[in-house]
Amino acid sequence: MSDRVLLVKLGETDLVLADPEDDIRGRTVVDTDGEKFGKVDGLFLDHDEGKVRLLQVVDGGFLGLGKESRLVPVELVRKLDADQVVIDRHRQAVVDAPGYDPELTDAPDYDDIYRYYDVGPWWGTRPFG
Repeated sequence: MSDRVLLVKLGETDLVLADPEDDIRGRTVVDTDGEKFGKVDGLFLDHDEGKVRLLQVVDGGFLGLGKESRLVPVELVRKLDADQVVIDRHRQAVVDAPGYDPELTDAPDYDDIYRYYDVGPWWGTRPFG
């Protein structure tokens, strides 16, 4: 587990986004091929810096059963509009990412997430490798 600062999930704190337009929860996630495959279910914030660091993307399920949750670094967001969040990965890359089950853990391993997506973490300047 990373010894970095812990992130907090917006909605489980008294924090609010300065601009309500920045709240992308509920928007559809779209991959690099334009395929829709999930929704933004949560935002993980760096409390100290007040920045969103990870998106919680949920996919699948029916009436809350069988849905899967993955965390995606905000560095992968390429475009936002009123209804969608376009990320710089194919759907399968997100589906194959380490799962996140909020019922089992409050603090995911950020190192593993950033390493999986091969992007530099917010606390450093170099990508993993």
